[in-house]
Amino acid sequence: MTHNCSTPNISNGSYPFDARGVAKRFRHAAIFGALESLQAGETMRFCNDHDPLPLLAQLEQRFGNGIKISYVARAPGEVVIDFMIVN
Repeated sequence: MTHNCSTPNISNGSYPFDARGVAKRFRHAAIFGALESLQAGETMRFCNDHDPLPLLAQLEQRFGNGIKISYVARAPGEVVIDFMIVN
């Protein structure tokens, strides 16, 4: 299954973030900044080439129950996760 993370779906409050195009040394800071710019109920659809387990742990520490993490796709070379701000 292929996901197009370059096309925003703003009508339902979902915004794409393709981590594959961000330099590794800036990636986490860019992700945190993008998430902090969302309002409650909005979602960032995150695309990556690997499962970002260390990032997920950092997000849970930083946002706690304020973020909902849902996998859309979890295949080798293609990981898509929706991060929804809940409060």
